Amino acid sequence: MSGSNTAPGAPGKKAKWNTGHKSGIGKALDHGSDVSFTISQGYINEVYFPREDMAAIKEIRMIVTDGVEYLSDEQNNTDSATRMFEPGVPAYIIENTCHNGKYILTKEVLTDPFRDVLLQRVKFDPINGEQDQLFLFTSLIPALGNHSSKQSAYFRSYNGTDMIFAESEGLVLAYACSVPFLKRSVGYLGTSDIITDLRAHKHMTWEYDNAPDGSIALGAQIDLSGTNSFTMAVAFGRSVQEAGNLAEASLLAGFDYAHDRYTSAWRNWQESLWHEKDERKETSDLLRTSAAVLKISEARNFPGGMLASLSIPWGDVKEDKEPGGYHLVWPRDLVFTSSGFSALKDYETVHKVINYLMTTQKPDGSWHQNMWIDGAPYWESIQIDQISMPVMLASWCFSKKIINETQMNRYWPRILKALSFMAVHGPESEQDRWEEESGISVFTLATQISAFVAGASLAEAYDQQEIAKYCYETADYLNSKIDEWTYIRNSGLCDEFDVDGYYIRFNPRNELINETQFEEIDIRRPEDRTKDLKVFECVSVDALALVRFGLRAADDPRILNTLKIIDATLKKETPQGTSWYRYTGDAYGEKANGDAYTNIEKGIGRLWPLLNGERGHYEIAAGNMEAANEQLKMMESFAVNGLLPEQVWDTDAIPEKNLYPGLPTGGAMPLTWAHAEYIKLATSIAEGRIYDLPKPIFDRYVVNKTQSNLRIWRFNRQAKFAEAGKTLRVELLAPAIVKWSDDNWETSKETATIDSELGLHIADLPIVTESCSSIQFTFCWKETNKWEEKNFTVNVISTDHYHEVIRKAV
Repeated sequence: MSGSNTAPGAPGKKAKWNTGHKSGIGKALDHGSDVSFTISQGYINEVYFPREDMAAIKEIRMIVTDGVEYLSDEQNNTDSATRMFEPGVPAYIIENTCHNGKYILTKEVLTDPFRDVLLQRVKFDPINGEQDQLFLFTSLIPALGNHSSKQSAYFRSYNGTDMIFAESEGLVLAYACSVPFLKRSVGYLGTSDIITDLRAHKHMTWEYDNAPDGSIALGAQIDLSGTNSFTMAVAFGRSVQEAGNLAEASLLAGFDYAHDRYTSAWRNWQESLWHEKDERKETSDLLRTSAAVLKISEARNFPGGMLASLSIPWGDVKEDKEPGGYHLVWPRDLVFTSSGFSALKDYETVHKVINYLMTTQKPDGSWHQNMWIDGAPYWESIQIDQISMPVMLASWCFSKKIINETQMNRYWPRILKALSFMAVHGPESEQDRWEEESGISVFTLATQISAFVAGASLAEAYDQQEIAKYCYETADYLNSKIDEWTYIRNSGLCDEFDVDGYYIRFNPRNELINETQFEEIDIRRPEDRTKDLKVFECVSVDALALVRFGLRAADDPRILNTLKIIDATLKKETPQGTSWYRYTGDAYGEKANGDAYTNIEKGIGRLWPLLNGERGHYEIAAGNMEAANEQLKMMESFAVNGLLPEQVWDTDAIPEKNLYPGLPTGGAMPLTWAHAEYIKLATSIAEGRIYDLPKPIFDRYVVNKTQSNLRIWRFNRQAKFAEAGKTLRVELLAPAIVKWSDDNWETSKETATIDSELGLHIADLPIVTESCSSIQFTFCWKETNKWEEKNFTVNVISTDHYHEVIRKAV
């Protein structure tokens, strides 16, 4: 767009995103609006349109001056208080009080439920008779298309109402007000924008009407001559006409009209959910707010797709090159979130999640590490737990009749693909659930075992007995290997804490744990750089997954030993309550001086309130309901404005960086997963049991103590030992004839592989007696009729000797 007075200073300074620590998030339930918003530090930031994962605005800020020497901006120069209209209804009242006692600025914020419009009703109250001495301005930084560069801004009028427009990527926003703009200006950030002007002159001296193709801000002075209360509208469309029309329509309909419809829709939805009748007020309020957080995270136009968080952790130090933040879909987080909906008895949404997961599955049966709402990938690493957990969810939903037979018929081929991917590529994973270490981790292993049992039960329902048999046998085998791969004995920590062993965070080499050459871990706390952090020293709360998924009893001595070390090394008290670190040496958090975490400069991982929810579920499994209730209360104590953070600060306060012990860091807040974990814990406490414990798995491994008769050999995990009396299973990626001998090739046998129907070809070689010292074998590949030209050996030892080997001291 051309203009008569183009702003100088193009293209402008690149704008940062905003802090991940939000004090409010919201959107309308009605399908008439595709606008979502977040609030922090007393002002609106990161407004999203046309989808929940696509930012359209970086911030909208109010500034006050006296025209001569005084300037106050609501982010930096006020004490701010933000609250919901009522718990579980995500419309907000923000009250910003000037540090110098000159004014109070009160804002009510919501979206028009019938239009793509964000509304603020603003009341400006000068104090001590300074009504005529203070002037009010507004600044808006657009980010249409999820970036702040290549934005263009200009003036237009819509049917006589002066507005300011911005456009980029085929999107247009219109900024309008119910009272006149005395002055308007658009300019480039850091050179010709309104905040730069006001800081230099304390009043508007620039009135540029055009700022094409750059990082820009829209600005105006508000006419307070007739009233100190007014409504501001930001409307979105695909043209000037559309955005202008929506802004005008919303202002004419009025804030009260939008408010009544917006809040009544949220109240009606909340009343449709499960809420414990005798719950404490704190629990009732946080349950409702948590339900709202989950619902806001769901994509309007991609049902079942849910964001990890409407935030960018430490966004205030990040530019457009990191547009994703947490407003992306992680399949793992999505499954956790869906469980929160099931706890609320909102099964329709759970079914939407299953359908979304099936829709976004890759052709090879896996899922992206994370993705945009439409399924396009963002990061591409493989985390096996994000493949196993959708299988677990599908099976659970089928067993609860959330999915009927007709629907499951459509999903079953995709579930088979997921099982196949796990069978071929597991149990090792490129990354663990914290998206860092490769190898075998206890959490990922637990989810795979659970998924294979779940898959077996589905295969039985479809009368695919061979697949069911393979899944059960694989699950049993993996369960038998948990200790061999992840339970360490006789280490220094065992001596220090007087235990005979404990589960480590991960095993990087996928071998018997005593054979692993314990190497340094790449990610460790900066202050520990001079100290080697060995694999066997790295403990994680992830071991609790063995109880949560029904693989180990809560009073299993191995679990109790690990808990002792977890609490001694990862537990921390704060003024708000007790929580846990994720694992030894976590580096995902602020640095020691409070500076933000970046991908280049690591920090120190802080306390995670969602881990209180995981611990609370363990306490329920242990029969300790009082302790479970304490963990629920701890989570409530960490909530701010009803929102649960990803991390809370764990050491001395750094006020200038807004870091206080027990309060949120600059990471993500609210974290959708944390709110789901809270809902699930409240539900489990109310029911007196872990409401979503997979009972078939618990019965199989804790009650019936099902054992495995297999030892599995693969090219990428070549077993060195097998017990006499077991079956040696050879798993290959192509059909073959396995030629083998148990008497040093004096005689030999041939066994053809069988197609598992899950991507592997298997041959079972029985080890009948202890008289044979080894099994030796080779292959003839059927497809090429060529021999492998190499022999392989697995040593046969007695069961007692085998156990001695795996218990051997490091």
